[in-house]
Amino acid sequence: MADRIGKPHPLTEPGLWVELVGGRVFPARSPALFLDRDGTINVDTDYPSDPGEIELRPRMLPAIAAANRIGIPVVVVTNQSGIARGYFDWGVFAAVNGRVLHLLDRQGAFVDMVLACAYHEAGVGLLAITDHPMRKPNPGMLIEAGRRLDLDLQRSLMVGDKLADMQAAQRAGLAQGWLVDGEAALQPGFAIRRLHDDHDLGGLLAAIDALGS
Repeated sequence: MADRIGKPHPLTEPGLWVELVGGRVFPARSPALFLDRDGTINVDTDYPSDPGEIELRPRMLPAIAAANRIGIPVVVVTNQSGIARGYFDWGVFAAVNGRVLHLLDRQGAFVDMVLACAYHEAGVGLLAITDHPMRKPNPGMLIEAGRRLDLDLQRSLMVGDKLADMQAAQRAGLAQGWLVDGEAALQPGFAIRRLHDDHDLGGLLAAIDALGS
C-alpha cells in the first residue's frame, strides 16, 4: 500500500501504523510526552477523514513546543477504528495525519513518532479483533513506542480526551496524565489531572519543564 505521495505506509502489521517522524535522536531512557490525536491535538469531527477539515486545538501547541524545547520525544498514540469499520483506509489516514503534522510544523510544534491502531471488534477481515493489545485502553502502543525509543515510561506524561487514554497510560506504567475537558482523579499509582483552562495548562507545562531538570 502507498499513500498519496507514493511512499509505502509504515505498517508493522495490517492494523498498526508506526511512523518515526523527523529523525531526531534522544538520549536513552528519556521520558516522553504522549498525546492522543483526535479531540486532543485536533478537533474531533467524528472519524476525521478530510484533511481540509482539520483544525488544531490551540491549547496543545505550547505543550508540544515545551517538550520540543527541553528535548523529549512527542509521541502520538491514536485509535483509528474508522479503518476497521471501512469508513476510510490507510491512505486517507495518511493524508489526514500528514495535515495534522503540517499544521503543527507551521506553528513550530513537532511530533517525533505516530502510532495508530485500526483493530476493532466491529471491523472486517484482519482488523476484526476484540480487545487488541494495541488498542487503547490497552497499553500496547505506549509500550511499543517505549521499546523503539528506549523511553522511561514511568516518568512520561499522557494527554488525552478519553478515560481510555488515561487507562492505557496507567497500564503502561506512567504515573500521571491530563484529561482534556475531564475531571481530576487519584488512583493507586496514577493521577489524572484535568485540562480545562489556562491554569490547568500551566500545570501541564510545569510538569513537562520538570522533566528537563
